[in-house]
Amino acid sequence: MTGAGMNLVTFTAHGTQFWGVTAKGGVLALSPEFPQWRTLRRVIEAGAIGQVLAAGAGRTASHAEGSFTYDIPVPDPEKIICVGVNFPDRNAEYRDGQDAPPNMSLFPRFARSFTGHGQPLIRPPESPQLDYEGEIAVIIGKGGRRIPESAALSHIAGLTLCNEGTIRDWVRHAKFNVTQGKNWDRSGALGPWLVPWRDPSQIVDVALETRVNGALRQQDRTGRMLFPVARQIAYISTFTTLVPGDIIVTGTPTGAGARFDPPVWLQPGDVVEVEVPGIGTLRNGVADE
Repeated sequence: MTGAGMNLVTFTAHGTQFWGVTAKGGVLALSPEFPQWRTLRRVIEAGAIGQVLAAGAGRTASHAEGSFTYDIPVPDPEKIICVGVNFPDRNAEYRDGQDAPPNMSLFPRFARSFTGHGQPLIRPPESPQLDYEGEIAVIIGKGGRRIPESAALSHIAGLTLCNEGTIRDWVRHAKFNVTQGKNWDRSGALGPWLVPWRDPSQIVDVALETRVNGALRQQDRTGRMLFPVARQIAYISTFTTLVPGDIIVTGTPTGAGARFDPPVWLQPGDVVEVEVPGIGTLRNGVADE
């Protein structure tokens, strides 16, 4: 099992959704022991991550690997906000002469547009242009409005990985937005788990890789972000109140399939892996709807 230490996880077994922690050989369901917290969002709201991790320490798995399916770690966030064009090489793709935009590009995603680790990304019949975007996602732990950049990282509950799957031609259906290309049901993935926040070294300058069928497609470091995570939290919280369980998807490097000539779209049977040391590997196949 990848990922450092014990991580928080949401999963489904025999038709019932649980939350708990990773354990040797599988996962340990803890939600039956804490009925006051229906989902990990409620655990985060209660400031109880430490309590939950302590409850799982030293215990064996309740569900062996293969007997359950992973769900997105926080299944019921109030909002998911994605940051676009956040690496220098991605900015250069737009060929508009700007070294870096003065403010970050943002768009919303809905929870049902994501699936869990190990589940296939779904290609809809309306378009073959399903593409991948490997990213790190930040889960907010302590909410707030107008959070100062100097304090922003202290508002993080944990980290997970994102494949921000996109239907490319639907991104360009309108003049001013990309929302409809970014929100197809189960077109992206989040997971495998939530890695509890410890310190800035987890996010400030870490490597990010995306592979398709084992071939390296995206590779960069978070230290090269045009808008670092602390700036993202400060900027977003200026116009909307962040609440526990909110997810910020922090941006993808260059190398998506749309940038090949000709473009290389995901096909049923492909396997996409997003990997960050200290967080783990998010792995998903591809299937037609």
